[in-house]
Amino acid sequence: KVYSFEKLECWQQARQLAVWIYHSTNGFPPEEKFGLTSQMRRASVSIASNIAEGTSRKTAKDQAHFSTISYSSTIELLNDLIIANDLKFLSDNDYVAGREKIEKQTLLIAGLRKSQQKTGFRSLLNFLNL
Repeated sequence: KVYSFEKLECWQQARQLAVWIYHSTNGFPPEEKFGLTSQMRRASVSIASNIAEGTSRKTAKDQAHFSTISYSSTIELLNDLIIANDLKFLSDNDYVAGREKIEKQTLLIAGLRKSQQKTGFRSLLNFLNL
């Protein structure tokens, strides 16, 4: 069985972003294992996890709420990427690639959230017979 979230490009890209983050943080200093490495990995997994969890919610408002959390985790990851770059834990190429992946992810999540909010508004109009 394929679940609905697995069909979403937004989730598929988030999954790829998480894998990329895991690989990119492999070279971080060992003393960062429980610091920035862990923080970036958790944030990247949170992006995909909240997209998936949101699809299980019944109302468009709840679905959009989880997309908002996912978007916030993406921005958190961008912050962590910037700090990792400031600390020279990433090559310039990896930093640029990471920013591009994160930008794409924010656009996908914003589109998903907008779709969910429109669905919720249409449901309200139908409920009110307008």
